[in-house]
Amino acid sequence: MTTSRADARLFVALDMPDVTAAEALIDKLGDDVAAYKIGLELLFGGGIALAQQLKRDGKSVFLDMKLLDIPNTVEKAVANIGTLGLDYLTVHGTDRKTLDAAVMGRGSSRLKLLAVTVLTSLDALDLVEQGIGDTTPAQLVVRRALMAKAAGFDGVIASGHEAAEVRAAVGPNFLIVTPGIRLSAGPDKDQARVMTPAAAIAAGATHLVVGRPITAALDPLAVVRQVLAGLA
Repeated sequence: MTTSRADARLFVALDMPDVTAAEALIDKLGDDVAAYKIGLELLFGGGIALAQQLKRDGKSVFLDMKLLDIPNTVEKAVANIGTLGLDYLTVHGTDRKTLDAAVMGRGSSRLKLLAVTVLTSLDALDLVEQGIGDTTPAQLVVRRALMAKAAGFDGVIASGHEAAEVRAAVGPNFLIVTPGIRLSAGPDKDQARVMTPAAAIAAGATHLVVGRPITAALDPLAVVRQVLAGLA
């Protein structure tokens, strides 16, 4: 019998169009995966019901909604999400009013809030286009991480390239969830700032989000076990 090496620090991203495809992958991965991320693509294809089923099956669930709206809307949305019994929720960490509203909406629920700092698809030129070219991605990530911590968030979403600087700024008791994970270094077609699992953990990440390296693999379970070996 093969012993499960599941590690709740690994979120497998169910970035696929429908529940049927997601459930097929979940069945393949079995007990080797303890945590899943459900994002916007699957959210509108039955993702909420799947998230609740995963919780009933004992999995940890990360709802990647990247909320950003006026404070009243964010507060009420987070309050409703808090009733679902899930574990993590993302909110864009661009301003303090949004962050404060999310904390208010969470109330007494156990939902952990993660602030999205700078998307891993963006680089310095993208920041210039947004009118914030007076700062580097790393500086902006750290600034937003400190703002999220001050607001009462549990952690941030940040590239492995900024994990060490975030950790130095926020201290030890703060989650750094790192997407843009690839099994080998090198360019990626729509991710500007990627990193390998072992390098991200060494830099200070507490959790990893891995999508296409697993979901697009011929043998996704083998890839999961490769990532878990790096975590170990």
